[in-house]
Amino acid sequence: MFVALGDEHRQRILLMFEPGERLNVGQIVAASTLSRSAVAHHLRVLREAGVLKSEKVGKEVQFWPDVPAVQTALAAVQDYLASHN
Repeated sequence: MFVALGDEHRQRILLMFEPGERLNVGQIVAASTLSRSAVAHHLRVLREAGVLKSEKVGKEVQFWPDVPAVQTALAAVQDYLASHN
């Protein structure tokens, strides 16, 4: 997950989502300077890393952040750091 989030473009994509919002590739491309294929690549990486969830709705795939998964990963890092203090 942290490798996926280490990329500046993927960070920007993740920050596009408002709480509870779902976006499709076209919406993300419209708000980005990246090509459609680049956005699709970054979305795939984020989904495979567990940062985003997705669902096909009609012809489009909707994406949204998996907030509990990211929170769990961050909590694990915090616990690790606290135990090595």
